[in-house]
Amino acid sequence: MRGQPQEFDRVLSSMCTEPHPVAREAAERFLATNPGDPATYQSVAELEDEAIAGLGEIVGLDDPAGYIASGGTEANIQAVRIARNRAVSSTPNVVVPESAHFSFQKAADVLSVELRVAPLTDDWTADVGAMRRFCDEDTALVVGVAGTTEYGRVDPIPELADLANDVGALCHVDAAWGGFILPFTDHEWHFGHADVDTMTIDPHKMGAAAIPAGGLVARDGELFDALAVDTPYLESAKQATLTGTRSGAGVASAAAVMAECWPDGYREQYERAQGNAEWVADALAERGFDVVEPELPLVAVPVSEELFASLREAGWRVSRTADGKLRVVCMPHVTREILDSFVADVDRLQATANINT
Repeated sequence: MRGQPQEFDRVLSSMCTEPHPVAREAAERFLATNPGDPATYQSVAELEDEAIAGLGEIVGLDDPAGYIASGGTEANIQAVRIARNRAVSSTPNVVVPESAHFSFQKAADVLSVELRVAPLTDDWTADVGAMRRFCDEDTALVVGVAGTTEYGRVDPIPELADLANDVGALCHVDAAWGGFILPFTDHEWHFGHADVDTMTIDPHKMGAAAIPAGGLVARDGELFDALAVDTPYLESAKQATLTGTRSGAGVASAAAVMAECWPDGYREQYERAQGNAEWVADALAERGFDVVEPELPLVAVPVSEELFASLREAGWRVSRTADGKLRVVCMPHVTREILDSFVADVDRLQATANINT
C-alpha cells in the first residue's frame, strides 16, 4: 500500500483526533460486525446499548434512547427528520442560530423543510429573542448548539428549550464537539438542565473513539417511532437509523473508550486542552493579535490573508471562521510542544515577510 495515514503534528483545524488505544483495539476487533442488524450481530448490539448508556450518563439522562451514528451530520439530519415526521403542519420549519453546523442545511435540503437562520448576539451565541421572532405555528424544531464549530460557544440551552415548549416544537441540541468537554464546566447544556428532546454528541471527536462514531440521544424512545421502517429480509423487524449497514468498529470503539475514560480521563483531557487553548490565546495576544477569548478549547483570531496563506504553506492545517478568523482547535493530539512550534512559526513568518497582524 502506497498511501500513509495523516500525521497529526500540524493539524490545528480538525475536530477529530487520534483514537485512544483502547478505542483502536476495540475497533479492530469488531470491523466485520453490523449493528444495523442487531438481531444477527447481537454482541455489537449489546455494546451499542452500553455506548448509549454511557452517553446518557454524560448528557444527564438515566434511561436514554439512541444509537451510534456515522457522525454529527447524520445525527442532526435524524433530529430534523423526527421533528418533520411528527409535525402537524404540512409546511414545517426548523429554527437554528447562525452558528448552527452546515449539516442543518443538508437536512433541510434532503427533508424538504424550511430552515430559518436567526442572527447571533455579539458573543457569537444564539439570540433567543431573534429566534423567537423566527418561530410560528409551523415551527417543528428549535436548535441550540453546545460548543459551536467556529467559536466554541455554548448557546443558552434552557431558554431555547423553553422557547421550543412555548411554540409547541421539539428542542434539539448539537453537542457533537462540546459534549465530552462541557460536563467539566459550569454551563447548562444537557437533558438534566433543560427540557431537551434530542441531542447530538460524537464519541469520535473529543470522546477519542475511532471514526465513524457519532451519537444521537433522545429523552423518549418513542421519538424514534417516527423514523422506524420495516426491514423484512433482516432478522430485526424494524430500523430507525438513517443508514442501514453501520460500523460495528465505531460502536465497539465508543463503548470501550467511554468505559475507560469517563469521567476522570475525560476531565484530565479537558483540563489539558483548555490549558493549551488559554496558553496559545495569551501567546498570540502578547503579539498584538485581537484574540477571541476561548470559552472552550478553541481559539479564534483575526490574521491577515498573507499570514494565513504562509502558515498553510508551512504545513499547518488551519481553517477560518465564516467571518475570516483563523481557528485553532485544541484537540487531544494538540500538545503544548505543537503550539509552541506554531507560535514560533507565526513569529518567523511575520519577521521574514513583514506581515502585519
